[in-house]
Amino acid sequence: MDLVPLLQKVELFEGLTPEELQAVAALCAERVFHAGDLITRQGEAGDEMYVICEGWVEVVPSAPPGAASPRAVVNLGRGQLIGEMTLVDYGPRSASVRAISEPTVLQAMHRDRFTKLCEHDFHVGYLVMRNMAADLSFKLRHRNLTGR
Repeated sequence: MDLVPLLQKVELFEGLTPEELQAVAALCAERVFHAGDLITRQGEAGDEMYVICEGWVEVVPSAPPGAASPRAVVNLGRGQLIGEMTLVDYGPRSASVRAISEPTVLQAMHRDRFTKLCEHDFHVGYLVMRNMAADLSFKLRHRNLTGR
């Protein structure tokens, strides 16, 4: 599968050249999940980010105290990311993610391989981190404005 056309649509990789996107694609490894499979578990350490290539996943944070059970907060599909925070920190997963379609095909990118690419190509590292910072800024601003 040629990942470059898909990666061109991923906001995290905005501004990368086709050659840089090819270098990012070379870091990826395909993972196939089935409906109901747990992809990440909240609270566990993670070292991979995932790009959704086919299918759907649901993001399920732990239920707040007093709530009956956890509920999915968002469904994600083709071209969206799971676990991108693992590229910059060693913190625990912030939510569980479960496959909800058959099959769900992801491309996994290991943090150490991505770090090596950024150390080799500062332009890639700069653009990806800038895009990640812009996304985080947007989410924080939205949260502060809506109180959620």
